[in-house]
Amino acid sequence: MVEFSDLDEVWFVVTPHNPHKKKKTLLEDHHRLAMVRIAVEEYPNLKTSNVEFDLPQPNYTVNTLAYLEEKYPKKNFCLIMGEDNLKSFPKWKNYEVILERYSIYIYPRISEGIVETQFDNHEKIKKVDAPIIELSSTFIRKGIKSGKNIRPMLSAEVWKYLDEMNFYK
Repeated sequence: MVEFSDLDEVWFVVTPHNPHKKKKTLLEDHHRLAMVRIAVEEYPNLKTSNVEFDLPQPNYTVNTLAYLEEKYPKKNFCLIMGEDNLKSFPKWKNYEVILERYSIYIYPRISEGIVETQFDNHEKIKKVDAPIIELSSTFIRKGIKSGKNIRPMLSAEVWKYLDEMNFYK
């Protein structure tokens, strides 16, 4: 997204409790944070953040953005989401507030379903013309569990961490 948009940095905010996911399906927070740190350590424009670890749970994006804005007043925050998430965006807590206050950068995805037409040509929604890479954490977890070699899809360091910790097997 940094290479294909006007963004200077991308922060990967590791969420301890996404209200749309079951907590029991996630690795412990510190392991997920460690893997993100390992994955982005060689890229100066990519940052890892555990800001949500200290916020009330479940975590809602609208609250995280407000907190970041308050904590880092000189930064201009926005939201990045996959095009597939735009379909469920109207179900997010206070999504109207997010739309009013922040730009939303949309990463293209190949997916089924219809994106709300209310977002067509919305001034705050920016569809980014970036290459579509159909790789997800769900795909990686399932691949490892079924014994597939997903090693080429990850950095060597992230694969080493996953393998050494015996995750998803």
